[in-house]
Amino acid sequence: MWPKRKPKNRRLGREQVLDVKLRSSQVRAARTRLTTISLGVVFATFFGLYLFYRAGDCALDCLVYQNKAFAIEEVDVQTDGVIAVDQLRRWAGVKVGENLLALDLARVKRDLEMIPLVQSVSVERIWPHTLRLRITEREPIAQVNVPRPRPDGGLELSVYQLDAAGWVMLPLEPRHRATPHNQPDDSLPVICGINANALQPGGRLAAPQVQAALQLLVAFEQSPMAGRVDLTRVDVSSPEVLAVTTGQGSEVTFGLTDFEQQLRRWHAVIEQAQKVGGAVGTLDLAVTNNIPLRWLEASAVPPAPAKSPKPLRPKKKHV
Repeated sequence: MWPKRKPKNRRLGREQVLDVKLRSSQVRAARTRLTTISLGVVFATFFGLYLFYRAGDCALDCLVYQNKAFAIEEVDVQTDGVIAVDQLRRWAGVKVGENLLALDLARVKRDLEMIPLVQSVSVERIWPHTLRLRITEREPIAQVNVPRPRPDGGLELSVYQLDAAGWVMLPLEPRHRATPHNQPDDSLPVICGINANALQPGGRLAAPQVQAALQLLVAFEQSPMAGRVDLTRVDVSSPEVLAVTTGQGSEVTFGLTDFEQQLRRWHAVIEQAQKVGGAVGTLDLAVTNNIPLRWLEASAVPPAPAKSPKPLRPKKKHV
């Protein structure tokens, strides 16, 4: 009979609720505090390591790299060639008084081996005050003459030298020599027919004809022919043969291989020429059978200078 009461809206009532906002702020404060402490520990750790590194670095400098007990008092230089020892010391860039431990040995070796006349370098620390340098030089066995224009007009010859492996060098200045140069600059055989643009000091000529010409000069110096004639000119312009001119006026053609056999045949021809009282005008040793040969009158041939065969390079021991 009575009307039903409407359900009460609970949202309008006052009920006790949890303080979630207060608890969240406490959690955030705790996290911030923990993060600050962690960052401070990390910063302090890195700062401590940096201080330890700097202290160790300073101690290493004071006790080792700047210690006068390891100062260089002697630069011991030995070479198997003709470059003056004082000049090698200047090229090495090492001064007396520098710290032996702080010295960059790789830099010294690199600087010396960049000199075209130097083949290899050995660098060694000898405790407590000595730096030892052992130099192996390149020995020139041939030269190349390149005509170049002068600023005031005319031409002049630029001389390049080659060692047995084909490395290009400039002639050593007289003031850089340990002993006076007894032989004239034109005493080396001249190789012609080389592209002038390929002649770069410190570079190597790898052309087959040039390498064959150098092998011929090495084999010639080690053969009995070295005391009989002089090789003055080797033409490498042909891709198949080497045209050789001697100081006695002979013109000899060589193949590009087996020079020992060709030199033995040339020696046999010279022996036969002496028996018949003649001299070789032209000789083609590139032909294996029925060698083309033209004789000259012996009276028209200048005598060969007296000399004995010598090894290519007399090297010092333990250098």
